[in-house]
Amino acid sequence: MSQKSLVDEMQQVQLAIELIELGARLQVLETETEISRTKLIRLYKEVRGMSPPKGMLPFSADWFITWLPNIHSSLFYNTYLRLREDQGCERMEAFVTAFRLYQEQLRLDGAEPVLGLTRAWTLVRFFESDLLQLSECSRCAGHFVAHAHSPAHDYVCGICQPPSRAGKTRKRQKLEAQALNKVRRVS
Repeated sequence: MSQKSLVDEMQQVQLAIELIELGARLQVLETETEISRTKLIRLYKEVRGMSPPKGMLPFSADWFITWLPNIHSSLFYNTYLRLREDQGCERMEAFVTAFRLYQEQLRLDGAEPVLGLTRAWTLVRFFESDLLQLSECSRCAGHFVAHAHSPAHDYVCGICQPPSRAGKTRKRQKLEAQALNKVRRVS
């Protein structure tokens, strides 16, 4: 084995380890590395201490358009684009860095992650397949994930115009009801 091929193989293994640590599914690893499925399964077990999860990957672009996933997807994808275009990062280097930055931002904000690594990877693939585009909000001028080839004029993002039930999860409604009950008991 030549020195170059050994270095390439080591880089592939390092990428696979990083992706596994970030939550990659086996299909992502198979697509993005040149490592055999058998070796990837062994590596996954070694890194995670369990077999890789089974099941299909997300396949609908519609998920990225819904309110909260759209905000998170847009944050991640804009970061990814800046790394690719402005910093000249290679595709997977930009992807891993953007995902780490996305996670760090959420930690700083104390927010729950909405976008997992596999969804983030699928998002990039949907852009590469021309299924999604970035549309500029006519109010805030931010760039948000939208269906490809959809009219972009007069587009308003989910931050400037949230849906009426935005952020009203069952858990949050329950906590609000408990807080209201406490206030009623005190009064």
